[in-house]
Amino acid sequence: MSISEFRKKKLLYVFNVFFDVNQSGEIDQKDFELAIEKICQLRGWPAGNPKNAETHENMLKIWEGLRAKADKDNDGQVSVEEWCKMWDEYARDPNSVLDWQLRYMNFMFDLEDASTDGSIDAEEFSIVCSSYGPDKNECQEAFRKMSQGAEEVDREQFAVLWREYFSSDDPAAPGNFIFGRTAF
Repeated sequence: MSISEFRKKKLLYVFNVFFDVNQSGEIDQKDFELAIEKICQLRGWPAGNPKNAETHENMLKIWEGLRAKADKDNDGQVSVEEWCKMWDEYARDPNSVLDWQLRYMNFMFDLEDASTDGSIDAEEFSIVCSSYGPDKNECQEAFRKMSQGAEEVDREQFAVLWREYFSSDDPAAPGNFIFGRTAF
């Protein structure tokens, strides 16, 4: 059974926007270095700031985990095909979540939870998501759909939505909106 076109579009969105930062068509360590710079700049964490160092450490662990799982041909890069295959395995087996996937999910939650109060609100969500391309208004609408009208989303809810994003073929599933887009 192959990945549906709808789910493939979602996977490619994350691949192209959040991972393949230099738009080379593959993910490698340089993409992570560029992503670290962007994230630290977005949050105002200069070199020497503990959050800058934490971001470096987390992102490089995410890269190593992703590379170890998905880079089947050991060329130091993750292709679109390798990326989709890995997420398809995740979708098929709810117990197959990998450490790097949990680390990335928690990293994204913490990045969006700028107030560090343990939940994400529409403003926090739209600031981060709009920095990756979607219009702030689209991001706010995505938050309303994702949160199903609630004012905030906590980490536990985010984890359910995260799984839904990477595994659901239902275009109306609330998890489809966790990266700030309203349509695929």
